[in-house]
Amino acid sequence: MSALARYQPLYTVNDYMQWKGDWELWAGHPVSMSPSPFGRHQAILTKIASLLVNAVENANCAATVIAEIDWVVDPTTVVRPDVLVVCGESPERHVEQAPALTVEVISATSIERDRIYKRELYRDKGVGNYLIVDHEKRTIILHRQSNRWAEETIEQILDLTICEDCRLSIDLSRIFQ
Repeated sequence: MSALARYQPLYTVNDYMQWKGDWELWAGHPVSMSPSPFGRHQAILTKIASLLVNAVENANCAATVIAEIDWVVDPTTVVRPDVLVVCGESPERHVEQAPALTVEVISATSIERDRIYKRELYRDKGVGNYLIVDHEKRTIILHRQSNRWAEETIEQILDLTICEDCRLSIDLSRIFQ
C-alpha cells in the first residue's frame, strides 16, 4: 500500500471555509465542483427559482428561496445545492438547518453525485423535499419525506407542503420551454 493510500486526511467546515475555488465537503473529503454550468442549466435553474419565489410569495409563506448557497450539514459536510428553500428568513452567512426543499439541476458531470450521493445525504439529514431536474431527458423527479423517502415523477404540477403549513402548487411544465 502506498503512503498516499494510507494518508487520506479528513477536513472540517473550518478548513473548508479557507479554501479558494468551488468545492463541497463530503464527510470530511473535498469534492471539486464541476466547472461553471452551461447556459441551459442556468436558465432552468433561474426559472425554477423564479417559480418558487412566486409560489412562496403567493402562499404568504414564512420561507426563503436561495440559489447557490452553502448548506453546512455537519462539522465535516458542506454542500451547495442549485436552489433551496428554508423556513424563515434568509441566513446571514450559510444555511445550517435542513432545507424544506432542495433542487438540483443535473448535468453530465453531476448525475451520479445528485442521483445517488446527494439523494441519500438529503434523505438522511432531514430535507423535506428533493427535486432532481434533468434537462437532457426533460424529467423532474421529486423525493418527498413521508413515512419513507418516496419518489414520484412530476409531469406538470408540483403540489407540496413546506415549513409545516405552507402549501405550494407550482406548474413546472414551463421550465423546459
